[in-house]
Amino acid sequence: MEQLWLPPAMERRLRGAAYSENTIGLSKAKVLMFSDMVLKIQPEAPWADREAAILEWLAGRIPAPELIEYEKCDGMSYLLMTRIYGRMACDDVLLEQPELLVARLAEALHMLWNVDISSCPVIRDMDTELAEARYRVENGMVEIERTEPETFGAGGFQSPEELLVWLENNKPPYDPVLSHGDFCLPNIFFTEEGIGGLIDLGDSGVGDRWRDIALCHRSLRHNVDGTFGRIRRGVNPDALFDALGVTPDKEKLRWYLLLDELF
Repeated sequence: MEQLWLPPAMERRLRGAAYSENTIGLSKAKVLMFSDMVLKIQPEAPWADREAAILEWLAGRIPAPELIEYEKCDGMSYLLMTRIYGRMACDDVLLEQPELLVARLAEALHMLWNVDISSCPVIRDMDTELAEARYRVENGMVEIERTEPETFGAGGFQSPEELLVWLENNKPPYDPVLSHGDFCLPNIFFTEEGIGGLIDLGDSGVGDRWRDIALCHRSLRHNVDGTFGRIRRGVNPDALFDALGVTPDKEKLRWYLLLDELF
């Protein structure tokens, strides 16, 4: 594998295999796509360890990548897993069938919420999320230029520090389920039969159901309102609430979207 260093055992496994690099998404990890495997390379970090742990636990519970090998070496982590197939939920074919897309997104969320979380090894509750958010704020890791235009500045918060304090002082009630943690359209795959699988599970664990709803609703909205370059008519993100059978909890939707601005 030209100009790519890997731990010896992993290098022997992948030697000579063709791959391409996946650049979709906002992750800073290097993601290499093989014919039947995916290799995620990133600096050592708690979320890399969490992803390996949650993949092990999820095996047989939901359609997700299976952990093949996880190694850490010289400050880097190497996560090798099986590849998920299907169309991303943001694929044109699905966005042009909004009723089907929304129904399948709701199906995927209900699948997560129906998993027994009693033995889940990863906790992503509000206090855990806020502790990580505080670390990011105190270490200057918040990228304001990537936040929603209304979050900071006139009419919004003056700084990430002010937003963090508001979040800490306004925690809504907690409703724990198995949460994906980043339930955005590029992380959900569908096949002709239904759910193909979920990827990018580094923030998964026991968390509030409304975090996933909030991020899914925003992702749907941004995929049709021109944020990513194309406006699509006939797609109503609010249809997600009807498909889920829930009444929009505006307090929780706002809290989790604001929390996500610090990540």
